[in-house]
Amino acid sequence: MKSSNKRSHKAQKVLERFEKKLNRQIVGSLVACVHCGNCTSACHYVLANPGDPTYAPAYKADRIRRIFKRHFDWTGRVFPWWVHAKSIYTDQDLDDLKDIAFGKCTNCRRCSINCPMGVDFATFNRMARGLLVSVGVMPEGVAVVSKDQWEIGNQMGVLKEDHVETLEWLAEELEMEMNDPRATIPIDRPDCEVVYSINPREVKYDPRTISDAAKIFYATGESWTMPSEDWDMTNFGLFSGDDELGGAVARRLYEKVSELRGKKLVISECGHGYRSTRCEGPNWAGMDITDFEMESSVITMTRYIKEGRIKVDKSRNAQPVTFHDSCNNARSCGLFEEPRELLNLVCEDFREQYPNRAENYCCTGGGGAMSMSEYTPQRLKSAKIKADQLKATGAETVVTSCHNCVDGLSDLIKHYKLGMQVTQLVNLVANALVIEPRPEVPVEVAPPVAEPAELAGSKILVVDDEPDFLLFVSTVLEDNGATVLQASNGDEALKLAKAEKPDLITLDISMPGKSGIEVFEELRNTPETASIAVCIITGKPEMRQLIYNRPVPPPEGYLNKPVDEEAIMLNIRKTLKLISKE
Repeated sequence: MKSSNKRSHKAQKVLERFEKKLNRQIVGSLVACVHCGNCTSACHYVLANPGDPTYAPAYKADRIRRIFKRHFDWTGRVFPWWVHAKSIYTDQDLDDLKDIAFGKCTNCRRCSINCPMGVDFATFNRMARGLLVSVGVMPEGVAVVSKDQWEIGNQMGVLKEDHVETLEWLAEELEMEMNDPRATIPIDRPDCEVVYSINPREVKYDPRTISDAAKIFYATGESWTMPSEDWDMTNFGLFSGDDELGGAVARRLYEKVSELRGKKLVISECGHGYRSTRCEGPNWAGMDITDFEMESSVITMTRYIKEGRIKVDKSRNAQPVTFHDSCNNARSCGLFEEPRELLNLVCEDFREQYPNRAENYCCTGGGGAMSMSEYTPQRLKSAKIKADQLKATGAETVVTSCHNCVDGLSDLIKHYKLGMQVTQLVNLVANALVIEPRPEVPVEVAPPVAEPAELAGSKILVVDDEPDFLLFVSTVLEDNGATVLQASNGDEALKLAKAEKPDLITLDISMPGKSGIEVFEELRNTPETASIAVCIITGKPEMRQLIYNRPVPPPEGYLNKPVDEEAIMLNIRKTLKLISKE
């Protein structure tokens, strides 16, 4: 290295971290390439960009390999000119490497399985991503998604109350559809056979997949539940190369399953979610998972049919369908035959794509590519290979067991005007379900109870410094049968809570003296009041995060002023129902 070259702080940190990431697998891949070119014809970026050598896996790998040779391999230290060894000095060097590691590769691993020397470019490309992320060099979308998964607990920033509210209305719709109060979506139910974990895309953009899974669980009579928190089985650490994030996300889910004492973690249809949760997560988290099993929902659904726990009519899925193998499910985890077995059980006209299984082409949405908008044009250009593959099947619907693939395939189908639909196996199984009436459980019909007695037996403490609002809420609750206590400031509220032990406290945030936030935290930290349910009712919605970010369990309910009688009763009803389940 020339003494005149000054290295930036970020470049120096990348080199220091590089050495710590070198293990047998990565070093083997860094030194084994013989530049035979077999990987070139395997890469969809190369095939869609003929004549551009910068897309070739060997070329991209050499941008990382030359750094390794310059600093960690003797050949690069002795003969740097001979082995093309080269260091990094500037932040621009890191940006150039970012465009290689993130913008020109989806880490699909198709080049890896076609390498006669066993070079796994995807593995050390992920390492390169992690090195860049460690110094803040990454696409903006990667930074945003990673931040949400670190801070909120899932990669789409879905808040707990929004997640629970979505599950509750889906449960209400399922109960109406099945005309059976037993058709529901249990939340945080302990000691179940199955804990069902999902991709946040489902609750935010595609709740039908949750409804369809719930319908299947209902039809089997399965003992199952969904967590209210720490439910995200996706893991952006796989895409970003951030092993610390990968470990934290996996650990949350494992600990939640153990907390609920679930016997099996069933992972909904997501390629990278399945790989990161079942295959990579225990290593990142440093955990030996022995108290529960893990399996893909594809295997779960197949078993239900083969064991006769559900009946299906494949004639309900008569349209011609083809199947897209998710790179992470297939190439990285070996799920080749299981989805095809299930497809043949629930569909009449299944058509293969060629090539398929381990040789299938990437949907172009993998490796976190859907979050990197700056690379969308080259991603869609490379999608021409996949578009031609889909078109050749003549199918009307493409099925995949991966939410990233759903988005990637939908994008390219729209871009290339293929006129196809995209769906998942859970949707096809639910559509083919033959649900027979379940035996009714005799229920004693109680005499009609007047509506005002709905809250009879409940003791509720209403805390607010506005006399009119205090009177309004108290009147609504008393009219519905509750015994109501009142407090107009924080000190009075704490005193009454300790003395009376109410079932529920409705708590204002902005009050003279002790604020509602201080009162809430003291309630949670005092053993005799810690278990009392709290419903926040505030006129300052901007204070919401201050409540939910406290180092104590969050409130059971939340309302923004102004409120009406219906909103109050709905929230109180949900909160008291939650109490009765615990």
